[in-house]
Amino acid sequence: MDLNVTYLTLGGHVEVHKYRYLYFTIILIAYIFIICSNCTIVYLIWSQQNLHEPMYIFIAALLINSVLFSTVIYPKLLIDFLSEKQIISYSACLLQYFMFYSFGGSEYLLLLGMAYDRYVSICKPLQYPTIMKKTTVCIFLAVAWLLPAAEMVAAVIMSLNRKLCNFTLKSIFCNNTIQKLPCVPSRTISIYGVFILISVAFLPLLFILFTYAKIFTVTYRSSREVRKKAAETCLPHLLVLINFYLLSMYNVIIVRLESNIPTVARFLISLQAILYHPVFNPIIYGLKMKEIHNHLKRLFLNIKSTCYHH
Repeated sequence: MDLNVTYLTLGGHVEVHKYRYLYFTIILIAYIFIICSNCTIVYLIWSQQNLHEPMYIFIAALLINSVLFSTVIYPKLLIDFLSEKQIISYSACLLQYFMFYSFGGSEYLLLLGMAYDRYVSICKPLQYPTIMKKTTVCIFLAVAWLLPAAEMVAAVIMSLNRKLCNFTLKSIFCNNTIQKLPCVPSRTISIYGVFILISVAFLPLLFILFTYAKIFTVTYRSSREVRKKAAETCLPHLLVLINFYLLSMYNVIIVRLESNIPTVARFLISLQAILYHPVFNPIIYGLKMKEIHNHLKRLFLNIKSTCYHH
């Protein structure tokens, strides 16, 4: 080992030696499913002309974000399950921490973009083409990916040269527990962390809840047909939002109460936090979004008939 490199132990693993092949198989199958399912729907949205609408572009962006989010965590986890020691260098850990929260923050802002798109579509249908132009969608996407990354860069810079007294993370990947390693806790980083949480999670969530409240008010007074259309397009977004929000709360609670949560419980909750969302998204959009579902059916029927003829 290089003596100049600081290594950390990922101490959140449970009986890796005993269950390593089981863990490895579960995560590998999940990762392959995440890549294949998310990329299939993104390909459909990209290739089908009638899916080139803001709503589907936001869905594609969300699914690409899920693949990137998983790629930050899964390959390292797979290596760890087969390794004798579960270690990571401090610089690699900071990089994973940066990317984990950057893509997590992007998820909230992409969900905000979707909520705004549905709000304009249902509450201001006549103004929809002028408001949700290509430029508007591009601005939303740029802000969703760049803002959390810019905020996290500052958090990483603040963490770079701090003296460490603890070299064991009570986690299976690098999350906020990294802030518990330095000898002296930083009040500035804690306050800045709250600022990030408010700007990329709490405020978007308030805005999303406000837009859906408006949508439900408008659809409640409208015809049955409008209600049906609103339910078809809004329900999948709401399911994804609720799922992601609950898992985010899990992550915050784990980091805050890490000493009071048994290792096994913490390990299972950590796995759920990285498994559910990327696996859940393509299933929700594939089954619940009518247009995507129809295109998926057609795609699989074409593949089936091609295989059958061969």
